[in-house]
Amino acid sequence: MFAVGVDVSNGRSTVAVLQSKTKVILKPFEVPHTPEALGRLVDKLSSLDGETRVIMEHTGRYYESIAMFLDSAGFFVSALNPLLFKNYEEGISVHPVKTDKADAVRIAKFGLDKWDLLRQYEPMDTIRYQLKTLNTQFQLASKSKAAFTNNLIALLEQNYPGIRKHFPSPARPDGSQKWVDYVGTFWHLDCVRKLSQNAFTERYFKFCRKHDYNFSEEKAAELYRHAQSTIALVPKSDISKLMVKEAVSQLNSVSRTLETYRSEMNRLASQLPEYQTVMGMYGVGPSMGPQLMAEIGDIRRFPQKNSIIAFAGIDPKKEDSGDKVSTTGKSTKRGSPHLRKTLFVIMDILIQLKPADDPVYQFLDKKRSEGKPYYVYMTAGGTKFLRIYYGKVRDCLIEKGLWDKPLIESGKSD
Repeated sequence: MFAVGVDVSNGRSTVAVLQSKTKVILKPFEVPHTPEALGRLVDKLSSLDGETRVIMEHTGRYYESIAMFLDSAGFFVSALNPLLFKNYEEGISVHPVKTDKADAVRIAKFGLDKWDLLRQYEPMDTIRYQLKTLNTQFQLASKSKAAFTNNLIALLEQNYPGIRKHFPSPARPDGSQKWVDYVGTFWHLDCVRKLSQNAFTERYFKFCRKHDYNFSEEKAAELYRHAQSTIALVPKSDISKLMVKEAVSQLNSVSRTLETYRSEMNRLASQLPEYQTVMGMYGVGPSMGPQLMAEIGDIRRFPQKNSIIAFAGIDPKKEDSGDKVSTTGKSTKRGSPHLRKTLFVIMDILIQLKPADDPVYQFLDKKRSEGKPYYVYMTAGGTKFLRIYYGKVRDCLIEKGLWDKPLIESGKSD
């Protein structure tokens, strides 16, 4: 048998081939991630006379091109968490070597040592891959929107203090918000204060008609009174106008992008077999559902419920030593941070809606009533939710004839 260790980098990888822990067949060499170079690697590996398994790091997205290329060439590929290799040391050394070549050899030795335990890599199908990529962009746009919103609020505290509280209406499906459009037109207190109430009411009416918002004379009077009773920190000027206008433009742009991503994610997720099952879970809607499915991916890659909990990084650390027995450990937080964030949002939705017949909320509320700290009961609720998610989605795939793995006793649904 031959173990092919691959240390993955951006655009290239270092490869070493071992037949045993002391017998190196191919010394470490670099392979660029190009069709020609990967084709030559396939020829080299195909010439080996015996069972060949490729072991590589699950490093960001860098590993995917070489993993998919070798998988399509018919090789057994196993992509593993780099932490496994970091914790695996062959021999004892007070001067550990950290180079790409040494790492490739270490990975190959790990593959030989864990040969029978290696799990074969399964490439995401096109829809799941696109959904995962879209969710990454969605999270980035969400952070940008929060930053642009805070920036605009800070500018308005100088030009038009307290105006946002007069517009509690939510964002539209296209991402536009009335308060943002309003300050794009009335960007300073003096844009309102120096007008008569009738003149402002007329301009406000034209603003509502232009942006297709509901007009109300009471709202116009409320806004006018606010302007008359508030003091701006900076005078009305071209510089103030420029900054507010640009901030509004930036926020509107990223808001439209965010809603475009949200809509497209929902469209992609609706093509997956588990979509209706996931959307039927309490607290999951058109926004949270696709995010959840994007981060979890195909649950068939998880042999049991605990695997998906570990992937989310909300499993407790085990720290038992001698007489010390840990009863409450912190979460490992070694999984997907986006998945943890999504779970916390869903738990927050359940707390707000209080669905008395939902088992996750019942468990969450029980932990709260016991006086557990916030992060403890939120994490416990997320764990319960993932267990139910795993069981429901697995049953859905079994019913549709898509579960091609034998059931694991510890993985059955509650």
